[in-house]
Amino acid sequence: MSKTKDIHERFLKAFEAANAMDDIDIPIDLRLQFYAYYKQATINASSFYSPNDPDQIRNAFKLNAILQVKDLSADEAKLAYIDLVNETITKYNVNIKLI
Repeated sequence: MSKTKDIHERFLKAFEAANAMDDIDIPIDLRLQFYAYYKQATINASSFYSPNDPDQIRNAFKLNAILQVKDLSADEAKLAYIDLVNETITKYNVNIKLI
C-alpha cells in the first residue's frame, strides 16, 4: 500500500472518530482546527476556499483558521487532523480507539 493511500485511510477513520465525538463539548478553537485541517486535506490545492456561512464573524474565524494551515500539503493536513483527533480522544477521555 502506498504511503499516501495509507494516510488517506487513516484520515477517513479519524474523520469517522471526530464525527462520533458530537456528544462532548469541544471548545470552538479546537473545532476551528479540525475544520481547517479537514478543508486543507480535502479541497483542491489549486483553488481558493472561501467560507460561505451567512454569519460574517463566523466566516472570519473560519478563514483565519484556513489561512493558518494554507502551506500544508493535503497529506500533511491529513496527518495533522489524525494527530488532533488522537489528542482530543486522549484529552477528553473519549471512548474511541486511537487512530
